[in-house]
Amino acid sequence: MSGFRPGVRLALDWGQARIGVAACDPAGTLAYPVEAVPAGPGAVARLVALVGENEPIEIVVGLPRSLSGGEGPAAATVRAQVAELVSAVAPLPVRLVDERLSTVTAAQRLREAGRSAKRQRSRIDAAAAAGILEHALDTERHRGIPPGELLSSADAPD
Repeated sequence: MSGFRPGVRLALDWGQARIGVAACDPAGTLAYPVEAVPAGPGAVARLVALVGENEPIEIVVGLPRSLSGGEGPAAATVRAQVAELVSAVAPLPVRLVDERLSTVTAAQRLREAGRSAKRQRSRIDAAAAAGILEHALDTERHRGIPPGELLSSADAPD
């Protein structure tokens, strides 16, 4: 086991309308919502700008799997959209991690905090990204290896 890698990470919850963005502190102890970027033209440019502002060691992107763990049309869409980001941020590593129920959990947390989910869609997306990041950080802390599927080869052994 290689242990937990210190450093800021960005997490993305890539949806059809918005991309929720979250970050963590350099120690990897606190994940927090950053913003929701409108999906579509200009989205990758804004994400690249956020990479420049936060200087992460990697980007973690939620991959929507079915409850059985399989990949359907939503996962295929995320994979296709993330490909442009991978090229734009190279050589920064980009990883796909399981994000089952992240949006549902984020909406539930906001409701428990007394906020209306309908009026808080962009907050839900950013909170879902924070949930994805929390899961990725916990996974790395417990397994001692980076989480998910590496899409870029920047940190692969020679």
